[in-house]
Amino acid sequence: MADITKNYQVEGMTCGHCEKSVQEEIGEILGVTDVQASHETGAVSVSGAGFTDEQIAEAVEEAGYSLK
Repeated sequence: MADITKNYQVEGMTCGHCEKSVQEEIGEILGVTDVQASHETGAVSVSGAGFTDEQIAEAVEEAGYSLK
């Protein structure tokens, strides 16, 4: 399975700690190889293979935020 990169918008991130929380939760998903989050833009970029949008949404919610 080839790696893909998907971009998401996350509501509620206001600082570097927020970014780290989101990155850690998404990073635990099987198949995710890289996560980059920016509280300044609300953007999260996820790379890997075999993950679903639903898994990303659940991980973001687990970190205390939500997808736009």
